[in-house]
Amino acid sequence: MARPWSVGVRLGAAAFAQIARSTPLRRAQLSFGLMWAGEWAVMVGLGVVAFRDGGAAAVGVVTAVRMLPAALMAPFAATVADAVRRELVLAWIGLVRAVTLGSAAVLLTVGGSTGAVYLLAIVATIAQTLYRPAHSALLPALCTSPQQLTSANVVRGMLDSVATLGGPLVAAVLLATSGLASVFAVCAAASLVGGLVVLALRYDLPPRARRPARTGARGVLQGFATITAERGLRLITGLGIAQTFTRGCVSVFSVVVAIELLDLGEAGVGILNAAVGAGAVLGSILTFGLVRRGGLAAMLGFGIALWGAPMVVLGVVPEAAAAIALFAVVGIGNALIDVGGFTMLARLADEAVLARMFAAFEAILTVGIAVGALLTPLVLELLGIRLALVAVGLVTPIAVVACWAELRRLDGRMRVRDADIELLHNVPMLRVLPQPTIEQLAAALEHAEIPSRRVVFEQGERGECFYIVEAGSAEVVRDGRLVDALGRGDCFGEIALLRDRARTATVRASADVPLRVSIVPRTTFLTAVTGYPASAIAGDRVVTARLEALEARRRPSGGDSG
Repeated sequence: MARPWSVGVRLGAAAFAQIARSTPLRRAQLSFGLMWAGEWAVMVGLGVVAFRDGGAAAVGVVTAVRMLPAALMAPFAATVADAVRRELVLAWIGLVRAVTLGSAAVLLTVGGSTGAVYLLAIVATIAQTLYRPAHSALLPALCTSPQQLTSANVVRGMLDSVATLGGPLVAAVLLATSGLASVFAVCAAASLVGGLVVLALRYDLPPRARRPARTGARGVLQGFATITAERGLRLITGLGIAQTFTRGCVSVFSVVVAIELLDLGEAGVGILNAAVGAGAVLGSILTFGLVRRGGLAAMLGFGIALWGAPMVVLGVVPEAAAAIALFAVVGIGNALIDVGGFTMLARLADEAVLARMFAAFEAILTVGIAVGALLTPLVLELLGIRLALVAVGLVTPIAVVACWAELRRLDGRMRVRDADIELLHNVPMLRVLPQPTIEQLAAALEHAEIPSRRVVFEQGERGECFYIVEAGSAEVVRDGRLVDALGRGDCFGEIALLRDRARTATVRASADVPLRVSIVPRTTFLTAVTGYPASAIAGDRVVTARLEALEARRRPSGGDSG
């Protein structure tokens, strides 16, 4: 049997090749890698600035102060990301970060106020907090299937891992050779390029049903309302709070452990953060081999537990080699979270509010980071470094154990969704739809079992739904005469919907077995099929062919699907 690592390498290479063949996905992923490498390097540089100013307490305060405004502002800014093309949002974020981080580099070069540096970092963090929601909302529109979306998130997770490794390493080298200012200057350049590469991406905007516009506070709160209304989103967000609280603590621990506990110096901060990145790269390779088995919710749970468990061990074994290895284990957990969490978030929420949902998610988790960073100096003061590591490290494993049954149920629910999408892909007019739209169709599906000989709808009725046969068979009857038979994968009901006319035939379950059908409501079906040229053309061809067959069968023989 092939080992997960070797399978992961092979499947990872295939996923990267698949993404590389898509110009929009390739450019979107390059932008993400550059932006996130810059963010990790800035975290190291800013942590060093704060530690020089006031030790561990200053690191915690600065981390919280730059995170809290970002958490408050991101949901407001995300309303723009749901109203305009999302690649434009990414480009503006790159420009804002280039200007703010470049200005911070100038201030550090001339010996300017560190308070001004912190203020510029806050603005850059607000922009960065919006980046992942906008990017996460853009990716589904660039994909054509759940599998491609999962691959895109796995590739993005790998890039995140490489950025987690490369950003701190670059920061460590620059700190040792060129000084703090160069860290911010390099990050400004990376942000500018990351914003420019996503300009003018080509893709079809997903269609949206007409609905009352949500503006002002209601529009901003829509992302939070989406999370509250969906059980799976609530579960992921709750576990995410435990993970990001721990992450906030680790942001302070990485500085204190490197400088005070292990005596590695300022460059040691970069080394420990780079160890997280190295582990994340290994975790991403493992993830490539795991995603084909499904179970993204369980993967998320394991990843969250791995953020805390290594801190417990480090509190018991405070050695430099052990610390590097344990921070690498944290990185493995981060890779699992990126793929499991963000793929499910994108699949569980309505595309029309996707950016706002992701922004609300990021805002909640950013508050978790801030709270963790603020409390860590107090916990260190009360317990000391080693006991503080143990206490904080227990948070995520306990949270995952408490939620494990819910995670397994969520995996079962997603397996049902995948089966529904596979059924939808069997319908010619639907298989051409992009991933966000086919996902919304699957989410809206209703399932029914029609007893044998029972009528689904009568000739002459108004068309309210579109049907796909899951199991059993159906008979198509026109003017009292049997004209066709339908089996698994066949669809019916599209003529009345697409041509806005009465049902042209009666459809009933066959006499031998009950008929199981998937049902798409009228508005959902029309929004999807008529929203894209390819699906609209395919639907029109199906309707035209069936109406022509109807006319031919008047001679007689044959049928139509209503």
